[in-house]
Amino acid sequence: MPSVLVVEDDPSIRQSLIEVLAEHGYAVRSVGDGFGALREVTQTPVDAVVLDLGLPDLDGGDALRMIRGISSVPVLVATARDDETEIIKLLNAGADDYLVKPFSGGQLIARLSAVLRRTSHVPPAGAAHTGPGARPAPAADPLGATTVGELSVDPGARTAYLAGRELHLTRREFDLLAFLAHHTGQVVSKRRLLTEVWREPYVDDQTVDVHLSSLRRKLGERAAAPRYLLTVRGVGIKLVAPR
Repeated sequence: MPSVLVVEDDPSIRQSLIEVLAEHGYAVRSVGDGFGALREVTQTPVDAVVLDLGLPDLDGGDALRMIRGISSVPVLVATARDDETEIIKLLNAGADDYLVKPFSGGQLIARLSAVLRRTSHVPPAGAAHTGPGARPAPAADPLGATTVGELSVDPGARTAYLAGRELHLTRREFDLLAFLAHHTGQVVSKRRLLTEVWREPYVDDQTVDVHLSSLRRKLGERAAAPRYLLTVRGVGIKLVAPR
């Protein structure tokens, strides 16, 4: 049974989250402040954390950075902040995904399940097992290393270099870049990216936009002046060598 730590200071919201998660087969622990979250993560490891940002003792962003300093546990941030710049900061600080409040229980479960799949931790609650305590075997990575202009992407080593300088990418940014590199020169729709990279075809396109914006910044470009990531309006995005 996957375990989840809920970090939420509002008692009614916390109880609602606990009930939704428990109904879907998760073992749930909860705390109402940032330092309590740090203690829980340190003393009794969990499979995922749902982290509210409006905590009474710590800003949620600071709590996220502290958690990331001591653990690689997947963190799903629950935030009322929908500013793209703020969301990019959270992803760069180590968040695996985010939910903008208010959100439904169904959306929470879908995002949490996807995070657990992507991070290769325990299978989502309710997932099929082949035997007692079985874990799904990691899929072989079919992608080889790709060089596009001065950009080199190696999915096997999970490294990316631009002009000989290693790019420091979040897990999702790397997965996105590796997928686009494997399809260099091809226009890939955002819906396909959500299906094949996020494995969440019913999430809105803003999720892709946020990660593309952050990835562009790390590649030293802007949407208005692209070099590697070209947007084909109304169709999708493609990775190309700069001219």
